[in-house]
Amino acid sequence: MRANRPVIKYAFAVIAATTAALFARSWLQVELLKDGLRGDYAADLSYLVVPPIFLVLALPVFYQDRAFLIKQFRPTGLSLSIFLRALVVGILIRVLWWGTTVAGIAFGLFRNDNPFATEGPLFSFQCAATHIVLLGFLVMAVMVPVVEEITHRAYVQSAMQFRGPLVAIASSAAIFAVYHPSAHWPFVFVAGMVFGAQYWSTGSLWPSLISHATVNGLIQIDWRCLNGVWNPRTSDLPLWKPGILAACVIVFASVSLFCLTFKKKSAAANNRRGTDRVTERLRHVR
Repeated sequence: MRANRPVIKYAFAVIAATTAALFARSWLQVELLKDGLRGDYAADLSYLVVPPIFLVLALPVFYQDRAFLIKQFRPTGLSLSIFLRALVVGILIRVLWWGTTVAGIAFGLFRNDNPFATEGPLFSFQCAATHIVLLGFLVMAVMVPVVEEITHRAYVQSAMQFRGPLVAIASSAAIFAVYHPSAHWPFVFVAGMVFGAQYWSTGSLWPSLISHATVNGLIQIDWRCLNGVWNPRTSDLPLWKPGILAACVIVFASVSLFCLTFKKKSAAANNRRGTDRVTERLRHVR
């Protein structure tokens, strides 16, 4: 049973399965909202139908590519160092988002045009009900990363691999972004590029899956527990101190992400070269 990379038609089939499952989720979400459930709870609860529908629809493809999928989750692809590195990458991606948000507000790029909006900054930390928080983490930090990493990295990026790393990673990141709200496209595209670089350099879904889960888990803390308002007056802008500090955070997070990805890629390349040398020696012995 050979672990060949997926072909393009299989990638399209998996994308179609994902799309169909998300349409079913959207219909159920509307029905739950009609029944009076709060928006975030209805969104998370309705997502529970996505993994089983996705699995059933994509099962013929998964059966054909079972060796490939098993290889993506092989135990040798995960170690403590890989886990910690992926965890740090996920944290840095979220730090990058916060730095961009603060800089955008401080320099007047992000504005709330409501004249009655509270100026702030006012922040508080109070989580929603326990069952809402737990469901949010189950959906966003477990289910969503698994479905999206299989779809966009294992299938879309692998199917585009013959075009080279830049095209393969950018293509998967662009399609990944389209499946999110348009307001989040730039951030999601950058995150997708990082996840794609992790997958390209390791050949395993573990690093991108862990980083993706970390990002989504931190987002859940923001959504479910952090309440904040900050709308500085136009006359006070730009706010140089928070803006410059946020810019420094952006640079630090960006450089750190690049170094972590590049270092991992170099290590993976060295491992491949070492394996090739061993294989070549064995051939000579034979």
